[in-house]
Amino acid sequence: MAVRKSASNKTTKDVTRTGDNTMSFETEFEFELPKGYIDEQGDLHRKGVMRLATAADEILPLRDPRVQQNPGYLTIIVLSRVITKLGDLRAIDTKTIEKLFTVDMAYLQDFYQRINEMESPNIRVICPRCEHEFETAVNFPR
Repeated sequence: MAVRKSASNKTTKDVTRTGDNTMSFETEFEFELPKGYIDEQGDLHRKGVMRLATAADEILPLRDPRVQQNPGYLTIIVLSRVITKLGDLRAIDTKTIEKLFTVDMAYLQDFYQRINEMESPNIRVICPRCEHEFETAVNFPR
């Protein structure tokens, strides 16, 4: 099994160039739920993997009638799409996410935000006065 970096270690250094000059970066992140999911057999599942979200992960669920009736259900569908592993479960669906404890839901929502947030790019600049060269973050207004 490959060891993956936790979301808290995610930096721009996660992006690397491979030998054929293509870019690669971390797309899956391991997590551990505070309480855990208890399946039908009573087994506890706490460790899982979440992948980065795509535009489709956030757009397609908007068409779902459950989201149209209750916009809060969007979170349930999105999480069921981006969580690729949870313990020994064969599949993760909306029923699985619905049965999570609220502390685990809050944890996963925060984890999703952290791994999918846009990082501010750094650029190399030169001070026009002293000609000192340094890197600085480009902050985009929200």
